[in-house]
Amino acid sequence: MNFTKINHRSSVPVAALQRPRQAHYGFGRVQRVPRQSVSPGRTSLTITASAATPTVADAKAKFLQAFNRPLPSLYSTVVLELLVQQHLYRWNANYVYNPVMALGICSIFDQVLQGLPEAEQEAVFNAYISALEESPEQYRKDASMLEAAATSAGSVDALLPSSDGNECQQIMASIAEKVSSGKFLYTKFFAVGLFRMLELAGAKDPKALGGLVEGVGIPQERVNADLVTYKNILSKLKAAKEIMKEFVEREKRKQAERAAEKEAQKEAA
Repeated sequence: MNFTKINHRSSVPVAALQRPRQAHYGFGRVQRVPRQSVSPGRTSLTITASAATPTVADAKAKFLQAFNRPLPSLYSTVVLELLVQQHLYRWNANYVYNPVMALGICSIFDQVLQGLPEAEQEAVFNAYISALEESPEQYRKDASMLEAAATSAGSVDALLPSSDGNECQQIMASIAEKVSSGKFLYTKFFAVGLFRMLELAGAKDPKALGGLVEGVGIPQERVNADLVTYKNILSKLKAAKEIMKEFVEREKRKQAERAAEKEAQKEAA
């Protein structure tokens, strides 16, 4: 399944360093999978606000309070945008946490934050998940569990929903049941988690994704579109990081040249 490999800790995505103020990364619409539907149709949901529901501003404030040191704009732009988008999912009435989504989020962060010191990466991730009033430890635990289970599965068949199957299959069976009852809130992070599972299982056949998506009961067209969007984000972030790297190296050369020139002037004097 040569889709553009999404490695757990590989180079990753952002939009360009200079992007329009209203540009976004396409992870913003909250959607629920229609009851017993395999069509690409969409069901819009309204998030009902209440006195107890945190606002986007609250989420940002919690993140900045938990991670209260400078973060390069190359990373902060993406992290804050993802936070806004996931906030909409998190406080939707139909939201239910699941390990596949956790794997998707962890995979995205491991790629987006590549280039930062490992301790810094984990601090940003912890602040992000805590700002959503969820447990970063639970995300990491479930993502690691699903990674190990998908790796040992070895094929897409061993990932298909089955209440009597392995750990992966039981998780997928629970999700498929929610999809069938119309109580599953589909997110683009879930799509990334599905792709990561297939990647770990070594399922490279292009039909593997279709088989897994059909088994869960989610419209494949929607998943395909979200993965293509994510692929484009990764490409843009990679390009932005390359530009930043070239800029830093160029500045270092200039500083070295100026220092050498000053030294030569001192010796000449």
